[in-house]
Amino acid sequence: MKNTKLRIVWIIANVFCYLMLFGLSMWVVAISEGLQEINRLSIYVLLMILLFLVSVFGSYRIWAWIKEGEM
Repeated sequence: MKNTKLRIVWIIANVFCYLMLFGLSMWVVAISEGLQEINRLSIYVLLMILLFLVSVFGSYRIWAWIKEGEM
């Protein structure tokens, strides 16, 4: 059980990434028409995709630690 504090921080950060993804998605859906008018909708969709990928990678890493018995 090396770096237990680091792994706890990793889990908390991963949860916050999912919360940010949910919040950003709700915000983008709410103002999508305005973002499309100023040609910024694609940038926010790209940010949502990147945030999703970061969250999934974090979840995969945590799952791998659990599977290896390190967590």
